[in-house]
Amino acid sequence: MTRALFAACACLAIAPAAHADVTIKSTATGKGIGISGSTTSTTFIKGLRMRTDAKAGKKNISTIFDVDAQKMYILDVDDKEAQAWDMAAFASQLSSTVSAEGVQASMKPNGQTKTISGQATDGFDIEIVVPATVAGMEMTMRLTGTSWIAKGAPGGADYSAFYQGAAEKGWIFSDPRAAQGAPGQAKAMAQMYTEFAKTGGIPYETVMNIKPEGGGAMGGLMAKVGGMQTTTTTDSVEVGPLADDLFQVPADYKVKQQ
Repeated sequence: MTRALFAACACLAIAPAAHADVTIKSTATGKGIGISGSTTSTTFIKGLRMRTDAKAGKKNISTIFDVDAQKMYILDVDDKEAQAWDMAAFASQLSSTVSAEGVQASMKPNGQTKTISGQATDGFDIEIVVPATVAGMEMTMRLTGTSWIAKGAPGGADYSAFYQGAAEKGWIFSDPRAAQGAPGQAKAMAQMYTEFAKTGGIPYETVMNIKPEGGGAMGGLMAKVGGMQTTTTTDSVEVGPLADDLFQVPADYKVKQQ
C-alpha cells in the first residue's frame, strides 16, 4: 500500500502544457510507514488520458489512465503483463466505504512566494480530511501540507481539464488493490488532485503529511502505524505531440481483467 501511494504521490508535480501534449519528469521523496528513499517518474498527458512510468528500486511499473473509457491499466514492464480495471465499477465499490459528503477539503493561499525551476509560484496551505469505514471500523485520513503553485504557467488548462474530468467520474490514482485496503487514503489523494485542478495552476513543489486517525482499537492501531511525509518536485517539462499507442497496452502483453 505504501509503495503504491508513494508512487502515486509522484504525480503531484505533473504539468501538462496548455492545449498540447506534454511529458513531465518528477521526483518524489518520502519517509514513514516503513518506507524511505525516492521514486522517479515520467508522466505523459494527452487530453483525458495519462500515463505514468515509475521506477522504484529495480521495479518498472507503468500505469495508464483512460478517463473517457473508464479504464486503468497497470503494466508490469519486466514481465509484460497488464492488469485491466473497470474504474466505473470500482468507483461504485469505493463509495460504499467512503462517503463524498464527509470529505472536508481546503486549499488557501498563505501569502508566500517562491521561484522554482524558473517559475514564480504562490504558496497554498492544504488540509483534507476523509472519513472511511474499514472492516466495520471508523477511521479518518488527514492530509496537511503546502504546495507551491505556478499560475499562468504553460499547462494549467490541460492539468485542470484532466483532473476535473477524472474527479467527475470518481477516479483514484493509485493501485485499486491498495485502495481496497485503505479507501480513505486513496480518496484523500484523489481529492488533493481535485483541489490542485481548481487553482488553474501547476504545483511545482508539494510537501504533504499523511496521517491516519481513528478511535478505540482502530485509533491504537493507527497510532502504531504512524503517518508519512512526501515531497514532490517537477524536474522538467517538455511540450510536443505524443503517439496514441503510448496510452494503449502493447499487443505482446498478457492482459488480466480485474
